[in-house]
Formats: sequence, C-alpha cells, structure tokens
Amino acid sequence: SLLYLQEPSNKRVRPLARVTSLANLISPVRNGAVRRFGQTIQSFALRGDSKSPACAQKSCSRSAAPTPPKRRNSVLWSEMLDVNMKESLSTKEIKRQEAIYEMSRGEQDLIEDLKLARKAYHDPMLKLSIMSEEELTHIFGDLDSYIPLHEDLLASLGEATKPDGTVEQIGPILVKWLPRLHAYKGYCSNQLAAKALLDQKKQDRRVQDFLQRCLESPFSRKLDLWSFLDIPRSRLVKYPLLLKEILRHTPKDHPDIQILEEAISIIQGVLSDINLKKGESECQYYIDKLEYLDEKQKDPRIEGSKALLCHGELKNKNGHKLYVFLFQDILVLTRPVTRNERQAYQVYRQPIPVQELLLEDLQDGDVKMGGSFRGAFGNSDKAKNIFRVRFQDPSPGQSHTLQANDVFHKQQWVNCIRTAIAPFQRTAAAAATTTELKELPELSEEAEENNPSAPNIQTQKRQSTASGVAEMELDESVSECGSILDLEEAKGAKTHRMSSGHRKSREKQLSGKRKETLV
Repeated sequence: SLLYLQEPSNKRVRPLARVTSLANLISPVRNGAVRRFGQTIQSFALRGDSKSPACAQKSCSRSAAPTPPKRRNSVLWSEMLDVNMKESLSTKEIKRQEAIYEMSRGEQDLIEDLKLARKAYHDPMLKLSIMSEEELTHIFGDLDSYIPLHEDLLASLGEATKPDGTVEQIGPILVKWLPRLHAYKGYCSNQLAAKALLDQKKQDRRVQDFLQRCLESPFSRKLDLWSFLDIPRSRLVKYPLLLKEILRHTPKDHPDIQILEEAISIIQGVLSDINLKKGESECQYYIDKLEYLDEKQKDPRIEGSKALLCHGELKNKNGHKLYVFLFQDILVLTRPVTRNERQAYQVYRQPIPVQELLLEDLQDGDVKMGGSFRGAFGNSDKAKNIFRVRFQDPSPGQSHTLQANDVFHKQQWVNCIRTAIAPFQRTAAAAATTTELKELPELSEEAEENNPSAPNIQTQKRQSTASGVAEMELDESVSECGSILDLEEAKGAKTHRMSSGHRKSREKQLSGKRKETLV
C-alpha cells in the first residue's frame, strides 16, 4: 500500500467485470470530454462499491488528488501568426483581428457547451430515469435548437476569413445574423422557473449524487449544471461588448464603421426586447405564487403588473423575515411558505399602492419612528439599515419598519421605491399647486406692492372678481407681459387709483392679453 501511494494519482485500475455496468446506458459520442464522462461515472461506482482495505486506500488517495479539469484553449490570434505576417500589420489592425477572433472562438466554445449539456446531462438523466422527460424539457428548454443558429455564424465567419487568417469585413455578417437572436426570448423567459425546478429536484438524492459526480469530472471544468444552462444568457450580454471592442479598433475610414454601429444598435434592441419579455415572465411567476389570507388583500394592480421593479428578503421590527415585492404599481409584503415542497408567498397585511406609498429613510439607531428598537433587531443597541413604508393616509393604520442586510441593499430599496413613487409625487404636487392658486385669499394693495413678481395671480383675480377690479392696482410686470399701456401710464397707475371710466377702458385693452398672462 505504501508503494501505491507513491504511484501517479491519474492511474486508473478498473476490474473488467464492472467496466460496462453503466456504459451500456450511455449512448456513445465522438466528443472526447463526453466520452470520459462515462468512464468517470464508472470509476465513481467502482470506488463506492469496493469494500477491501486496499480499495479504501485507493479511494482516499484519488480524492486527495482529483483529475485536473479540462481547460479551454486560450491561444491569442496573434500567437498563431508567422513573424513576417505579424510585422506587416499595424498594431491597431492586430487588435481588431484579435477581437474578431475572440468572437469566433466564443461561438465555438458556446456550441461545444450546448452539445455537452445535452450529451453529458440531459441524455444520461433521461436514460437512467433520474428525471422525467417533462421535467428535463422544462429545465433544458429548446437548448438544441440554438446550436444551428450559432453554427451558422461560425460558418459565415469562416467563409469571410482569408488564407492569412484575417477578416476584412464582419459588419454585414453581423447585421444579417443578430436579429435571429430574438429566438432566445422564450428560453430566457423560462429561466426563473427552470432554476426553481432544478433546485427542487436537487433535493432528490439520485439527482444530487449524479450532479455531484459530474461536477467532479474533468469535462465540467468545475461548472455545475446551471452554469451550462446559463451560458446562452451570459453570451447574449457579451455581444455588445465584443462589437464595441471591434469597432474601437476599426479605422475611421474602414467600410465596417457605420455597419458595426448599426449592428450594435440591433443587438441592443434585441437585448431590450428579451429583457422586457423576461421581466414580464418573472413578474407573472411570482404573482402566481402569491397566497391571500383575505379577499380584501387582492388588488387588480397586482394581477395587472407587467414589471417587477425590486424584490428580496427584509426583516420587520420584530425580526421576522419578510419577502417584499415592489411591482410597478403596488408594494406587496409576504411571508415565505412551503406548499408540497414548492415555494409560495403568503401576503402579509394590506398591499400598498405606489401612489399611496410614503417612504421614510430612517437613520441608524433612530427611535422616533414607532418607539424604541431595543431588542427588535437582535442584541445590537442600534438598528442599522432601516427604512419605513406606510400609507400616506393614516386611516388604514399600516406602517412597516424594515431592515435590509446591509447598507448597499438598503440603498437599493430606497432608490427603487423613490423612483417608483416619483411620478405620483409630481402629479400630487401639481394638483396641490392648482388647488392652492384657486384658494388664494384676496390680495390687498400692500401685498401687491411688496410682491411685484406675481402678474399671473393678479390677472386671474381680475377675471374672477369683476366687482372688485376697481380696487386693484396695476403692476409693472403686467406691462412686461404684453400690456399696451405706455410707460407713463404704468408709472401713474402705481401711485394713483384709477377712475372707474379709465379702468374700464384699460380692461378692454388688456382683455386680449389676459389668456397669455395666465398661460
């Protein structure tokens, strides 16, 4: 046994009687990494079934020094050039070709990962009945259908590559291909539900064991299943960065300049549409998981929500965990519950419409909002990262003092809530100003002289109080807003009262300008 411990850790010893125990259940494939997947599963089974002391020592030695993970090829484009070719290109052109090659190489890696997810995860779990076909379809979606999509781009880039390895124009290829990425709308929209189902299935011992064995295999590169399933989404958000990098190293007089700018605009539009669809799907996913204790808690603004602005776990002043949702028009506080091994959210108290929501940003240790916080947030003397939400109208009698995990999350919540209520605050402020103007008291002469900057109010008063016009003075600013009185008349109006007849003539002259003054 001592000699064995000195042997290389990557040496495999497999009794022939057990070699094909699982191999027959896994379809043969050409990919070397996937082929090693079957061998790895066998080695795990052999080590687990062995009971001899020697085998136990072997297992310990191998677990201490696992097989190193497979690594991606990270060779740069410039490293594949000969010296003469490299010297003939400018530094800017080399960087441009590097960026194009990075895009091409990324497409090739993506295709390999999509195929690997199918061959190493989906097919074995289906054949071993670890998951049902319906569950696998829900988790993996139409992953296979995107392989030809990326193969087409890779083929087009290959055709555009010259014998010396350079690509003259990439813009026309991208402008034609990028709109096809709209196909990812459905896949990205389903990711939240797929992740939830995968997390639920991980509670199954067989699923957990299978995924752990895959994780420890070289082909996985230490990535779990969800990392492979999330690769398409992460690839999508890289396209704008890749295109901008190519554009940055493209000469100003190059024919690709305008076309690349168009391509960037296209991919940004595609991502915007995908994000919108994904947001609607995420919003509906959580709406479907809400449980109401009272019919009064139901609000049509919840069911009609199309956007979820912010959501996450917070604590109330009693230290109880709440899960809070800020939809576009309403704030909903819930308690996380489990129903038949499925996550649900029980609505807590009455939801607060955004237009009736009042936010109070509390300072650490603040005790003026609802009494002392001592003991409310644990043993700390000061309650930190807290804010309060409540109805503007105190009659419902509901307010919630909430605590975030840290100052960063608190600020995120505060900023998000402020953004949501800002439009309603502006509307309310405008309405209050209009009401205030209508209810202004009668102005005295002294008040007018002390406040010559309010011509609009004076003109409005002249229209609404026909009997009291004789007692009002004419402000200088009225003449500035379009009065046809000459300067001497305006000065005289400041020091002398107008006669009744003179006032009427001036009223006729001003009648055509009053609407402008009001506006």
